[in-house]
Amino acid sequence: MPTETAFGRHPHIRKLATALAVALPAAFAMPAQAEQVGEVGVDWIGNDIVIDAVADPKVSGVTCHVAYFDRGVLDRLKNGNWFEDPSNASIACRQTGPVKIGDIELGEGGEEIFKESRSLVFKKLVVNRIYDKANDTLIYLVNSRQVQDGSAKMAISTVPLYGQEVEWESGKP
Repeated sequence: MPTETAFGRHPHIRKLATALAVALPAAFAMPAQAEQVGEVGVDWIGNDIVIDAVADPKVSGVTCHVAYFDRGVLDRLKNGNWFEDPSNASIACRQTGPVKIGDIELGEGGEEIFKESRSLVFKKLVVNRIYDKANDTLIYLVNSRQVQDGSAKMAISTVPLYGQEVEWESGKP
């Protein structure tokens, strides 16, 4: 006869465990996924420039290409910094299909659409989207976020909406 677990005796605990199993991964999920579309070797010790395509999860028809430096094993051995990649990144965003805008943040701070770890714990490569209502333009900013000593290294790209057939899910603001 199998032994009874605490989950079997208490259905409310089983429901809570099931809810946590579903909710926790969603709470820590990245806003968008990147698909690597290019990789260029830059030296003989294995350092590369990686290019990822990032689709905006709330704006269909816009794709951002983010390029960043990926340190190789020999460079990590040589410099002794095993767990961190440089903060440098570049971004270019373009209309790649019919534009349909969902429920996006309209405030000055915009909305984070992508994040990727650039160190073991504290450094993230982040892409934010900001809507410039006065110029009817989507602005995409890539930068490095750090717990302390934030980096001033950044790049922006814009996708003008003026004159385009744009569908707003909730009506144009």
